[in-house]
Amino acid sequence: MAITKTNAGWLVDVQPGGRGSKRYRKTFRTQAEAKVWETWVKAETNSNAAWAPEKRDTRKLLALAELWYDNHGKELRAAEDTYKRIKAVIDAMGNPIASAFTVTTFTKYRAARLEEGITLNTVNREHAYLRAMFNELIRLGYWKKDNPLKDLRQFQVQENELSYLNSEQIPALLEQLRASSNVHVYLVAKICLSTGARWSEGEGLTLTQVRDGLIQFARTKSGKTRAVPITDDLDKAIRSHRKMHKRGNVLFDYCTGAFKEAIERAKIELPPGQLTHVLRHTFASHFMINGGNILTLQRILGHQDLKTTMRYAHLAPNHLEAARTLNPISAGKLS
Repeated sequence: MAITKTNAGWLVDVQPGGRGSKRYRKTFRTQAEAKVWETWVKAETNSNAAWAPEKRDTRKLLALAELWYDNHGKELRAAEDTYKRIKAVIDAMGNPIASAFTVTTFTKYRAARLEEGITLNTVNREHAYLRAMFNELIRLGYWKKDNPLKDLRQFQVQENELSYLNSEQIPALLEQLRASSNVHVYLVAKICLSTGARWSEGEGLTLTQVRDGLIQFARTKSGKTRAVPITDDLDKAIRSHRKMHKRGNVLFDYCTGAFKEAIERAKIELPPGQLTHVLRHTFASHFMINGGNILTLQRILGHQDLKTTMRYAHLAPNHLEAARTLNPISAGKLS
């Protein structure tokens, strides 16, 4: 339909962009006026972007994930792992057309995951991955619409009590580690217990990171470098290990399996999901028990948010002790 005669006059009914595009309709007194307006609408549509009909975006969600990875994701520290997780979520949702992906699509997927027994922490991470992907695509100009997950709140997760090794378990574990057939596991664990390093940071340590009585941890979880002082004995042990086992700049081989076996031989029970990370918790817990400062601990562990470090504050011997003397009753000597 283009121009037709009606009881009201000459009706112009056109879709300059083709089927499925924006439709323009207007009635004129004469056919000549109708033809002039029809010509003008078509010209404006072709020459003026504001008049051009919006093209339907048929890209699928996986195509957006590929754009995100190629233009941003591959530069992240955990690039491959993050990309793999994003693709797994998209595959599980059936790789919908991106423009049809809504918050409802994800909440249905999330509910199904929880029904399968997947933890709240896991679905929260999946939510965070997709939300961050859309945010970055918007910044890069590859996504023109709103982030479909911008207003969806994550589940609030009850924080579990952190598990750490006590002063009897530490020597028992070190004994089992020293007896391991893996020549690296004992020293890696000792580095983690001495510096609060994550297992991956200790296991991946290089000689160039050890100098001037410090271990400098780079490419950390927060993306920031931090340096932690070590004793002369630990410094000598690291250099001796390198010489004895003819290592290059990389000091250790994979030894997580050997650590797990030592934990089992020492008969130490850990909460689900905790294994090597118990060493980092142990360092932080004993640091506070022995009178360490919470702000110093934050710098050692490399936490960006002090709230994360505050999980260990209650272990300090004088934690909240000032409440006895600095309250208005005691301070004012009131009865």
